[in-house]
Order: sequence, then C-alpha cells, then structure tokens
Amino acid sequence: MAYIIGVDIGTQSTKALLMSASGELIAQASAAYQVEQPKPLWAQQWPDVWLDAVHKTLGQVVARGNVVPGDIKAVCVSSLYGGSGIPVDAGINALHPCLIWMDRRANDEVDWVREHVDLDKLYAVTGNGVDSYYGFTKMLWLKRHQPDVWRQTKYLIPPNSYVNYHLTGELAVDHSSAGNIGGVYDIQDRCWSHDMLETLGIDPTMMPERLLASGDVVGELTAEAARLTGLEAGTPIVAGGVDAAMATLAAGVIEPGNHVAMIGTSMCWGYINKSTDARNGLISMPYVHNGNEDIYIFGGAITAGASISWFRDQFCAEDKHAAQLLENVDVHELMELQAAKTPAGAEGLIFLPYLMGERSPVWDAKASGAFVGLTLSHSKSHLYRAVLEGLSFALRHNMECGAKGAVCLDQELIVVGGASHSDLWMQIIADITGYPVLTIEQEVEAPLGGALLAAMVCGMVEDIAEIRRWSKLRVRATPDQTRKQRYDKLFAEYCGIYHSLKPHMHALAKR
Repeated sequence: MAYIIGVDIGTQSTKALLMSASGELIAQASAAYQVEQPKPLWAQQWPDVWLDAVHKTLGQVVARGNVVPGDIKAVCVSSLYGGSGIPVDAGINALHPCLIWMDRRANDEVDWVREHVDLDKLYAVTGNGVDSYYGFTKMLWLKRHQPDVWRQTKYLIPPNSYVNYHLTGELAVDHSSAGNIGGVYDIQDRCWSHDMLETLGIDPTMMPERLLASGDVVGELTAEAARLTGLEAGTPIVAGGVDAAMATLAAGVIEPGNHVAMIGTSMCWGYINKSTDARNGLISMPYVHNGNEDIYIFGGAITAGASISWFRDQFCAEDKHAAQLLENVDVHELMELQAAKTPAGAEGLIFLPYLMGERSPVWDAKASGAFVGLTLSHSKSHLYRAVLEGLSFALRHNMECGAKGAVCLDQELIVVGGASHSDLWMQIIADITGYPVLTIEQEVEAPLGGALLAAMVCGMVEDIAEIRRWSKLRVRATPDQTRKQRYDKLFAEYCGIYHSLKPHMHALAKR
C-alpha cells in the first residue's frame, strides 16, 4: 500500500494528514502555537517553533496511521506567507524572528519605496504593489532597524523552505513563495529580479538561487530528520507553496475561472489567470500547479478569523463558560444562536474589520476597525452579526476588484477554512456576494493540497482531473434575493464609510 503526507504550517497551528493512494484520509494531527506581538501591529515568529511542530505532527500521523514508514512515498510542506522571510546564517540558523504576513511595522519603508522607486516598473515586473504586507518592505525594515542581523544574514527564506532544508539538507524556494514576496520577483520570467533587488538595495545573493515548482522534489529526508519524525530516510520532500494557493488546489481549482475564499486567521479570495495587472489591487504569484503558465491572483482581509477571535475573547466570556459546561458544543455555536435571529444588516450596524490595518483592495496600514451606526437598541448579537457581515463585505470588495482582471469567474464560490464550520456565515456570504457557496467535506484544505502534490510526484495522481475526485464539495448556501438587495445598499455604505473615516483613522494612528 502507498501513502503520502501533506503538512501545512499555519499562523496558529501546524496540521499534517496521511492519505492513501485512493485519496482516503488515514490519520491527521495538529500542533498549536502563538504569534509573537511585542508591539501593536507587529507579528513575528521564531522558525524553530514551526520546525518542532512539523516534527511532532509528522511523528503523530505516522504512529496514528499504523503504517509502515517505507510505504509513505512522499511528503509535501506548505506554509503561511512568511513576509520578510527568515534571516539565516550560512548554516541556515535563524538570526531573527520572521516578520510574518500580518506584521505592519514597515510603513516608513513603504514611504521610501514610493519616493525612490519607479512604481510603474515595479508593478510591471512583479505584478504586485507596495504595502507593508509585502515581504520586500519588511526586508527593508530589517536592513534599517537590525543592521547587525542584516550584516550576518546569508539568506532570507520562507517558512517552508526553512523546514524543508532541515528535513533534507537542501535549500530551495518554491515559485509561489518567491512571487508572494513582491518587489523582488519577476512574475513574467519566473525568476528573481536582480534589477529590482539592486534598486531596493537588497543584495541579490540573499535570495537562494534554486527556485522550484511547488510540485518538484527538494531532496530526500535525512537520517536525523527520519529519527525525529518516524519516517524512513530517503523519503522525497516536495517543495510545497503558500497556504492560500495550496488550499485553493485542495478545492479542485486547476483552471482559469475557478475561485475560492480561504477564511482562517485571515481571508484570501483567489482565482487562476494567465496574466495579471497590479493596478487591480490584488496580489499575484505563480500558482502551485502549472505555475509556469498559471498565476494565482488573490486578495483579502488581514483579520478575518482573527476578528472573530477578538470579539469572542473580549465580549463572550459567558458563552465561553457555557460552552465549557456543555458537551460537544463549540462557543461559536452559542455566539451565533442570537445573531442568526438578528435581521440582515444588523438593524443599521456596519463593522469595518481593519483591526491590523488592511491589505487589498484598500492597502492601508493605518486603517482601523469601527462599528458605525451603533445605538442603544443594539445588543451583543447585533455586533456579532455585524462582524460576520463586515468580513463578508470585505470578501465582496476583493471579488469586485479581482473580477476586473479575470477572464471569467465560475458562478459558484468555494469557501474553505475554519469559517466553513458556520452555517450562518456561509449564508451571509452567499447573500452578500450573490454566489452559491460550496465547501469541502474533508475540512483539511491546505494539507490536502500538499498531499495532492506529493501524490502527483509519486504517480498516484496521473490525470490532473483526478484532483477533483479527492475534494468532495457540497452546496452550503444559496443567495436569498431579498437579503441580497438589502446587502447591496449596505455594501455601498460599507465602502463609503472607509473613505469618510480614512483621515480620522490616520490621525489616530499617529497618537
């Protein structure tokens, strides 16, 4: 019997799953950890936390699956977008925490780029814009504020590249992770842009030379890594890619027109296209399948699930306590009981989910969250419904901007990630976007994408159409036209509120 493993390093946990050649889920495991936030709007992680989690979850799925390690034919590791990348020395030892995707400290560096770099050229070469979200601005922050670290840095590498090196002893960067850095990667020629690197003042030798497709093999598992994971030495390790794109592959997206919203800590809505235009305000990178030709274009809210967690932790202590007393009841189910009875539009209450600034399509690191329309008649359930609706408005905002550059979009929206557990949220998304919502029955998303790439390397999946056999989709919600008309009017208000509040948000950000 032949098996493969997909692993995804997420923002708050690492997940691994063991699958059979027929696409059956044999075992899964996860390991949780925290994001370091030493200052407001900062977000960083030490990479050995990720490496330890990968070792742990690999060992657990091997043990739980009760399979012969030699029957596991390949492993693929995907990861969160690593922002700055991990500054490492020549021995690939971390010198500083990785400034991850949600870190917003590089605002001065964004201003410098806008003043000193030909932005039209940057847009054309990289397919991406300028914002403190992008890794290249975070790299410039490290250069300016951590000169000792910068001086010692041999390479800046993404999270999955760091883990893959410590599994195999081979250093490589997949094209999706390279492209997501923005600013330093040529989206047309699929290579590092030495011209842009030199313009930005980043030594081109800090970018590892070896670039791979997400489905290429980085190397073979070392004896030491085999001891730490329970796998067999010599097992092929597949390059992997950025988690949002991997989750999109897991949903069966293999051709232009397919589109998926991944809603976890953040929200990423994306689709496949042959070309890109940075002026549409979204993020572009080579796709994790057929990446020589296809581009994954996406945008989304920085704080999606994070907004839910914030609201739960700050305002729902009673619900959390009640959930602890009840068996098999999740706190979010209790939070939704009253919110589901609240009318669409939360009776005139709108939430802006900009709790860590916002990326696409507003690209404003100084944006902040807001409840607008609050009155004495509003209750906690109104506020929670407004949070769900505000995040769904943010999704629609990205979809409308992304549609400008798409050749076509399917008439169904696939949603993956933790949000898919909520029937209420799925219905709100359908009503606000106007698209029927489908979800994956397996609920394993990005690790499933990794398992698919590993299976293709091993020849377990020969026909690309078989990918859809591994992903079982079901309809979760269809739009209600009466609510849709109500939400259309509120969406216009949602967009207008941001522009009205923007100068006040910026003034408050200076305090």
